[in-house]
Amino acid sequence: MNETFKALSDPTRRKILDLLKERDLTAGEISDHFDMTKPSISQHLKILKNAQLVQDEKKGQFVVYSLNTTVFQDLISWAFHFTQKTDNRGDEVEK
Repeated sequence: MNETFKALSDPTRRKILDLLKERDLTAGEISDHFDMTKPSISQHLKILKNAQLVQDEKKGQFVVYSLNTTVFQDLISWAFHFTQKTDNRGDEVEK
């Protein structure tokens, strides 16, 4: 989960995730939204992929990136755990 938080800590990577929320995109389509080099975008995509936040699929001569929503669901579940009070046995306590 540390790689996930590291990946999410960068505003460029968060913007990439926002773009992919709308639709799947190639690296070139993603880079069109930024004023940086394509190798820089590729590095951000590599970090997101290593954190399993995005997945890629080769389609013809292009690689298409999409969100891996399973990781986001796991992250939300983990965070939600902290909103529940438990007793010393780990059982949930009513509020």
